[in-house]
Amino acid sequence: HLVESGGGLVQVGESLRLSCKANGMILSMFTSSTMGWYRSAPGKERELVASRINGGLSNYADSVKGRFTISKDNTRRTMYLQMDNLRPEDTGVYYCNYYYGAGNDYWGQGIQVTVSS
Repeated sequence: HLVESGGGLVQVGESLRLSCKANGMILSMFTSSTMGWYRSAPGKERELVASRINGGLSNYADSVKGRFTISKDNTRRTMYLQMDNLRPEDTGVYYCNYYYGAGNDYWGQGIQVTVSS
């Protein structure tokens, strides 16, 4: 059961931090999961914004490189997406994902981020 928080309405250039808490996930699964943040926008396909594999290597969409940072806190079983210098094109519904192999693919409920110019 994943719970997302931290979305909202901001102005261009401002920041937000999204959180995704993995309630009930055992530590070994949490630390071994591949984690990611995706976003959906009207008229666009869902895209991978940022991901982090077991071992710490992170990957970002070209459109967010240098502005977004994915991280996690094992103690809190929580994944974060720090979003800085937000742009109108970052507007969308953001979904977190934890993947731990077949049958263990978990998604958050989605949270709205709106960047107003």
